[in-house]
Amino acid sequence: MNTENEGTAVPPAPSAPPVPVESPTASPEPPAPATGAPTTPAHAPGSADQPPAPAAAPPSGAPQAHASHGQPGHTPHGPAAQGSAPDASWPPPAPPAGPSYGGGGDGSGGGWGASYQPPAPKSGRGRGGIAAILVAALVAGGVGGGLGYTLARNNDETGSTTVSAPDSGGSFKRDAGTIAGVAAEALPSTVTIEAEGSNGEGGTGTGFVFDKQGHIVTNNHVVAEAVDGGKLSATFPDGRKYDAEVVGNAQGYDVAVIKLEDTPSNVQPLTLGNSDKVAIGDSTIAIGAPFGLSNTVTTGIISAKNRPVASSDGSASSKASYMSALQTDASINPGNSGGPLLDAQGNVIGINSAIQSTSNGGLGGTGQAGSIGLGFAIPINQAKYVAQQLIKTGKPVYAKIGASVSLEETTNGAQITDQGAGGSEAVEAGGPAADAGLKPGDVITKLDDRVIDSGPTLIGEIWTHKPGDKVTVTYERDGKERTVELTLGSRVGDS
Repeated sequence: MNTENEGTAVPPAPSAPPVPVESPTASPEPPAPATGAPTTPAHAPGSADQPPAPAAAPPSGAPQAHASHGQPGHTPHGPAAQGSAPDASWPPPAPPAGPSYGGGGDGSGGGWGASYQPPAPKSGRGRGGIAAILVAALVAGGVGGGLGYTLARNNDETGSTTVSAPDSGGSFKRDAGTIAGVAAEALPSTVTIEAEGSNGEGGTGTGFVFDKQGHIVTNNHVVAEAVDGGKLSATFPDGRKYDAEVVGNAQGYDVAVIKLEDTPSNVQPLTLGNSDKVAIGDSTIAIGAPFGLSNTVTTGIISAKNRPVASSDGSASSKASYMSALQTDASINPGNSGGPLLDAQGNVIGINSAIQSTSNGGLGGTGQAGSIGLGFAIPINQAKYVAQQLIKTGKPVYAKIGASVSLEETTNGAQITDQGAGGSEAVEAGGPAADAGLKPGDVITKLDDRVIDSGPTLIGEIWTHKPGDKVTVTYERDGKERTVELTLGSRVGDS
């Protein structure tokens, strides 16, 4: 999936709303070209070692998405990787161009597993956004002035009298459950995150308060630049800004946890909902900093569930991330990555992560990608488990079946490869798949009641489970369908 920072570089943007300047002289700078995410066979969700880089390219027409520190991208369910070489090592190779990150400020459009591009250099942050806002203000001001003069003249000539409402809009009470009420409750617990690497590059994304200890949950791609020796800050809507540090990050899940330094005593965690109970058509509310415009609220519905999405930052060394995503038509753009997707009651049901883009090159193509109504979020039930593991140990834990599967584009299932990464065995000796009797060449078509149409889809589905869960695997061998039950194993860390 590529939403938010998924797949394309997004020009850095200010963490807080831009401050008006005397004249709109700054001209927007074009976004950095996006690079397609690498594609390569990945381990079956738990197989030996690798989940992250989206490997398979989505089937034609598959959406791409990602939304992290300003990058869109991601694809609809069923995307298959283009690479055919099986890779058992962890993590799987990055997927072909596809959805871009939707919340981070970068994004790329392309295959179902959109690629991710690093945000533009710090020096250019905010210029385009500020210029655009100033131009809009000038146009609106000109039109408003003309209308005001005309109306005043007409009133003078006709002697008409206007009638004013008893209360201004600002004094009205916003009831809980209304969009305004939900936004009023949730905004104080969201933050705009600015991450800067040791090389001076970085981007903007979003996060939300996870607990009273000051832990903030966001996308891995939002903070990736600051993991090793970088700088990280989180700004609340009221302007309070805190330095922060990365507690743990999971590239395969695209989830990260940061902690505020000098955590204020009044931080209020957002209430977590139950993403398993979400239904297609349910109302959604997204909060983020699209293109650096902090504290932006957009609305929509749940358009689909269990959309297979893969994404990566597009670099040669990138690892892919996989999810069985919630799809929403709420407007999500680069900078929304890591922000909360809320239900009508204000409960968090997902983490905005990627968007599908129409541009061939994603955010880094001919123009920066933006919302086309295809956004993807990591289900909160999965993100909660991952965040708790990161807070506890600093490392992610992945469920696995212990087999390497092809990431080639297909709609027939996930085929166990003849050989794993680096010449290793495709089916791990003593692993869950081996104990269940699975062999190279077997094609997995279902995991429990979920139809599996490709290797990336299988990986995303396996990662919705926890190590130790029992699952039913349906597969084909020599033209015959078979079913077996196995217990998922575990792998710790992204490498």
